[in-house]
Amino acid sequence: MKRGMAVRSAVLWMSAVGLLGACGEGLAPVGDEAMATARQSLVSPPPTPLGGFTSYLRTLTVGGAVQSNTGTLPDYEGYKLTVAAHTQVALEVTHLGTGMGVDTGLFVYGPKDASGSYGTRVLFQDDDSGYGELSKIALATFDDAGEYLVVVGWSNGLGKQYRLQASCAGGACVSSPPAAPAGAPVTLAQFPTEPSLQAQLATANAYREDMWSYLDRYDFAWSYSTPATLDAAAAAVLAKSEYKGYRSDAAPVTATYAAFQSRMYLQYQSLHPAILAAYGDSGENVQVKSYSRQFSTGPNGDNWRTLNIILFPSSFHVIVYEQTAHEI
Repeated sequence: MKRGMAVRSAVLWMSAVGLLGACGEGLAPVGDEAMATARQSLVSPPPTPLGGFTSYLRTLTVGGAVQSNTGTLPDYEGYKLTVAAHTQVALEVTHLGTGMGVDTGLFVYGPKDASGSYGTRVLFQDDDSGYGELSKIALATFDDAGEYLVVVGWSNGLGKQYRLQASCAGGACVSSPPAAPAGAPVTLAQFPTEPSLQAQLATANAYREDMWSYLDRYDFAWSYSTPATLDAAAAAVLAKSEYKGYRSDAAPVTATYAAFQSRMYLQYQSLHPAILAAYGDSGENVQVKSYSRQFSTGPNGDNWRTLNIILFPSSFHVIVYEQTAHEI
């Protein structure tokens, strides 16, 4: 549950006790639903290997919804979602059609492989970004075509209905998309980078104490037939406060992805093909815009930093690779 709601509930409950005590009245009983709300906590992913529910999955379609019942115990239910490559979906346990007090979690796995497994890695998850304690994944970008597993979990078995909805958020599921208007902005949503890339980055960062790099992944919903521009992606990244130091670079460098490799420090260059393999599509026109800054923190304290904004226009990813170096 949301921490703020828990604190607020506790304060209101204590206030009620004080008021009733002052009036000489006994404490009024609290309803079952209010007590259940006060006890709710984060819904954890299902244990792996995934439970027996994977053998009798119901179908969830993009643009559709399913309804089920939580039963009387904490549990999970799974649904299979089949998508084309580069489909963007919003998943939500909706307020409409879900009983009061239900506390859910959402988890996405896949795609299903030849052995019938959806894997054990959670691609997307959410606890309570929806209404109240309900779950909502506002953007799930599926790079690969295939069948995915969407799991709904709940922490309190109240024996109530819930409704899971899958809506098209962009990409391949948009029917007859229009051309993007001039200056169409890019709105970024941050997601974890691939674990293998983080491991490579950690190895490279251990190579020299005077060099360090960072790697972040952002996705953006896109419902147009023409691609987002590199300028729009760069503007969205520079709007973030952590990158404000690069805004003063009046002459950023634009390059193809192939040409970008030579701008990476030697120990990080193995990341170049790995990033493309993780997020790129065959023949995709990947572009890079690089901003630089230099400053000094004192004698022998020169710092050099480069912010590289990598746009994958067909896959709807923006990868930010920042590399730094300093005098020692």
